[in-house]
Amino acid sequence: MWRIRIGDISVANLQPLMQSVTCVDIMNFDVHNERQRAEEVQQADLVISLLPAAFHIVVAQECLKQNKSLITASYVTPAFKALHQEAKEKNLTILMESGLDPGIDHMSAMAVIQHIKNAGGNITSFKSFTGGLVAPESDTNPWQYKFTWNPRNVVLAGQGTAKYINNGAYKYIPYHQLFKRTDEFFVEGYGHFEGYANRDSLSYREPYGLANIPTMLRGTLRRPGYCAAWDVFVQLGLTDDSYTLEDAENMTHRSFIEAFLPSATMEGQSLMERLAAYAGIPADGTIMEKITWLGLFEEKPIEMTGATPAQVLEKILKDKWTLSPGDKDMIVMQHLFEYEQDGKKRVISSTLVTLGDDEIHTAMAKTVGLPVGILAKLLLQGRINRRGVVIPIYPELYEPVLDELKQYGIDFVETDRVLQE
Repeated sequence: MWRIRIGDISVANLQPLMQSVTCVDIMNFDVHNERQRAEEVQQADLVISLLPAAFHIVVAQECLKQNKSLITASYVTPAFKALHQEAKEKNLTILMESGLDPGIDHMSAMAVIQHIKNAGGNITSFKSFTGGLVAPESDTNPWQYKFTWNPRNVVLAGQGTAKYINNGAYKYIPYHQLFKRTDEFFVEGYGHFEGYANRDSLSYREPYGLANIPTMLRGTLRRPGYCAAWDVFVQLGLTDDSYTLEDAENMTHRSFIEAFLPSATMEGQSLMERLAAYAGIPADGTIMEKITWLGLFEEKPIEMTGATPAQVLEKILKDKWTLSPGDKDMIVMQHLFEYEQDGKKRVISSTLVTLGDDEIHTAMAKTVGLPVGILAKLLLQGRINRRGVVIPIYPELYEPVLDELKQYGIDFVETDRVLQE
């Protein structure tokens, strides 16, 4: 008999969903409450943390203290790597990067990598891009984008320097250049996309068994035109989260933009014209159409106190990019493998497209939650024997997950073709 306890800071949104589910208990949970945190971990057979990433480490430390295993969907950080040996010595599993990206991306990539290697192929290039987007039938704005996950993470995405390798040469893209340098992709039946590089594509070469690969790049997908428009916000400084604005409570959308532009040098020049001149974009082009649609030139009060530029931008975007009732989201993931086998150069394209049911039962929720749930089941059934801090790059982890995901319509379409004889 499975029994699940779900805790959240507020359970009001959970109560209607749980009325017909008998095996689930819900409770108000505050991760900062040390006593409650200890009590809940103590009575669990397995802890799953879907909290914001910054809070996973305190949960993990409590799990180690009480000899409990843990699963999260978040990235392995240096703080978690430091827990590896203790978890291993205590015969515990801290299973991370087990959602969509990271998660399904690792599992599906490793399945193809293993297939190519087993057939005697040598992989020379691996590119992998994932996007949480809006389904075509719910694509109703010029950005062709709506929030399907944490809006704050979207606003702060890409900060730092992206690192990858291309034809044996290390490449670095500083944040202020990131959205100018994109790759193009095409998915049959869903059209064109563009992708920008994730922060660190190099750290997965060794875990993937591709230590000597000449080209490796991981990134994020958007619809064409998104990155050029987002780059305007980056150049203005609207995504900066490092300081608070002095008078945010008195700002409007319009004065927020004004605060980041140089003073007017020509009499009669509109704010839109000044922004276009500063950003080097046409005042009547598609980029300006996107910015105008967001209402950034309107005298609408921001109504925030002590906010950073990124927090103000997030609030403005949430007013426009939130999924409406009946909206469907879409997950697109595409891996491209170039390899040599029997004297031929070949390429495998492995593509996943998953649509949500509505604004609640989203594709993002499915693709993050289901692999976590399947791995939790495997761990509780004693079918996962790896200990320490682990990610799902091993056949005994990814094979059963990928097989079960097919039952939920989460499956990859693969093509394998010759590039050159």
